[in-house]
Amino acid sequence: MPEAFASTVIPARATTVWRVVRDFGGLATWQPAVADCVQSDTEAPDRVGCVRTLSMTDGKTVVESLLALDDHTRSLTYGIVSSPYPVHSYRATLRVLPVTTTDETFVSWSVAFDCDRSDTDELTKTFQTVIFAAGLRGLADHCHTP
Repeated sequence: MPEAFASTVIPARATTVWRVVRDFGGLATWQPAVADCVQSDTEAPDRVGCVRTLSMTDGKTVVESLLALDDHTRSLTYGIVSSPYPVHSYRATLRVLPVTTTDETFVSWSVAFDCDRSDTDELTKTFQTVIFAAGLRGLADHCHTP
């Protein structure tokens, strides 16, 4: 099963970063690859099972479902319901951890997925670089308070 991973340190408190990350319907506010994010269940945006539809900046549409959200460990896991990516069993997790010595935040974004072997390298690079690394830079820009 292929995996992709990206991480960063954000010069903001973990509580601040987690507040942004846990908003499952707010991805477009910090992820530069997402032009718009519409959550289908506006009554409970943090309810496991809720669904968001992402309009990507390249014109594609991705539908994702919230699989787990844990405020204690500051982790959020979601899966792809439908997308233009040729993947199955896509399960991604964002984790937010305090860097206690500096009052900053360590954020990791990882995914495991299935795909045809011929697509593995391209998809891994796309998720790691285009989606996760760029998204973490956007999150850092959004949360950074000088």
